[in-house]
Amino acid sequence: MKRTLLCALLLAATAVPAGAANLVKTYSYFAVGGRTLEDIEAQLSKRGPQVKSTGSRHPGATQMAFTTRISYAGQSGSCRIADAAVTVKVKVILPEWSRPRKADANVRLFWDTLSADIKRHEERHVEIAKNHARELEDALKAAYPQKDCDAAKAKAAQITAAILARHDRAQVQFDRVESVNFESRILRLLRYRVERIGNGRLPPT
Repeated sequence: MKRTLLCALLLAATAVPAGAANLVKTYSYFAVGGRTLEDIEAQLSKRGPQVKSTGSRHPGATQMAFTTRISYAGQSGSCRIADAAVTVKVKVILPEWSRPRKADANVRLFWDTLSADIKRHEERHVEIAKNHARELEDALKAAYPQKDCDAAKAKAAQITAAILARHDRAQVQFDRVESVNFESRILRLLRYRVERIGNGRLPPT
């Protein structure tokens, strides 16, 4: 479930309102059919979003774009970043099962567990992006004055590149850990869901 990391940078010299990093989030869904686990797996492989970096399809994905707006204040012999605002736009792509009326109860249970885990996974990617957007905004605002505004813009670009590189590494590391733990995590979640259904805390699937 690797990300499509579209880190677009807009370094503008216009005044922007102060405030924390902004998150704009949208959702889209792709249809999944099938009556059996094998059918569903095949549908996810066929219809899931394709990630450009790997060329593979995945059960879910999150596309991200960072936009940075910066204003500068120059005076004799120096120039500083007067304000910075970072917006991260994310599009979360999730599967939606066209559940057959007579689908097996075990298949329904597995799907409910899997789809909830896919959504949790993608929402964590969103949180990682938001945290780094906030870090970027704070770092830009805290930057030391430079000798002129060209130097201040170069410093802003340097800060931005460093933090977005850390962001990309954090996203890749998260995917790596999640991939290693996938089977044990799903089995644990299935057991937990079965226990809750048995205790009447969840309705049967």
